[in-house]
Amino acid sequence: MPLVVQKFGGTSVGDADRIRAVADHVARTRRSGTGVVVVVSAMGKTTDDLVRLADDVSSVQPDREIDMLLSAGERISMALLCMALADLGVDAVSFTGSQAGMITDTSHTRAKILEVRGDRLQGTLDAGGVPVVAGFQGVSLDKEVTTLGRGGSDTTAVALAAALGADVCEIYTDVSGVFTTDPRIVPEARKLARVSYEEMQEMAATGGRVLALRSVEFARNHNVPLHVRSSFTWEPGTWVDKEDPSMEQAVVTAVTHDLSEAKVTVTGVPDRPGLAAQLFRRLADRNVNVDMIVQNVSLHGSTDISFTIPESDLAVSTEVCEALLPELGATGVTSDDDVARVSLVGAGMKTHPGVTALTFETLAGEGINIEMISTSSIRISCLIRAGQAEDAVRALHRAFELA
Repeated sequence: MPLVVQKFGGTSVGDADRIRAVADHVARTRRSGTGVVVVVSAMGKTTDDLVRLADDVSSVQPDREIDMLLSAGERISMALLCMALADLGVDAVSFTGSQAGMITDTSHTRAKILEVRGDRLQGTLDAGGVPVVAGFQGVSLDKEVTTLGRGGSDTTAVALAAALGADVCEIYTDVSGVFTTDPRIVPEARKLARVSYEEMQEMAATGGRVLALRSVEFARNHNVPLHVRSSFTWEPGTWVDKEDPSMEQAVVTAVTHDLSEAKVTVTGVPDRPGLAAQLFRRLADRNVNVDMIVQNVSLHGSTDISFTIPESDLAVSTEVCEALLPELGATGVTSDDDVARVSLVGAGMKTHPGVTALTFETLAGEGINIEMISTSSIRISCLIRAGQAEDAVRALHRAFELA
């Protein structure tokens, strides 16, 4: 019997009517002769409401207790969906992350999956039932409740699909697929029928908000086909799968942007081996994920090092850099959160020259100054002023004829 994992995001289960609609879709899939495992997020803004409650209660919020609190949202969704399925005559059983065998490391609020023990879910499937799993959560090696961080329900779904050998993992959300750019900025943006894992990874890492980066990495590593679809129209969406070498790739597949970036500069760093390593090791020890890095040419025996990080890590990054100034012999630290990253992604970049030139010409034509540049074989990212991000997206989308 074919098997599908269906993941429903917060808007998909946002109220009672939406939960009933999801139950109807799951029931129809099951009655077609396909086995179904369902993964659900918390309803609507439940997670945001729980975070606000925590802020109202206390300024001291241990990570362990945050995980205990936030994991409650998905448990509500899974139980309600099972009730809605029972109303349709479908045998459904709810499972928390720990009951589903989602084993993680011990890092609260951003745990990583180490193993999936899916025997209980398989038992439910073998008995003809539908397991409904709370996304975003697991249990650590210390037997503590953990959460997987942003996009954790996507990661849960892909991990279960890999462990259970599902034919596909369907990600249902409030958009009908993956687009060439954000349709709210460029209304003529085009829905993509298919993208490769590599392209989707770059899009997720540079501001594409449809799929979480970790879920795409997991899918690529375990060869799990993804199908991004709308839970409001149920129409076919975008497939994310292996790159097809027999097909010529588009030069540029999509334009993404990210307003959640910040830039830190350490000035007057002595030009000696090992100082940059010392700086970035200390940041890594504080779980700061560094993206772009630029080191200026040494003048008079010293240089400046600039790098970008998520804006949420700006305070800890600045703290680390300032504490290191005496050890590095540097002169100061500056930070800037009024920046944005705009990126072009496309597998065709590997074989088509001129993409970089056209990118820079297009931004120059809009009067947009590039402050930092980062590239891979299928991506070009430019750091610019935050207020110019939408103009940059429109111009690049038009220049590369993606509409």
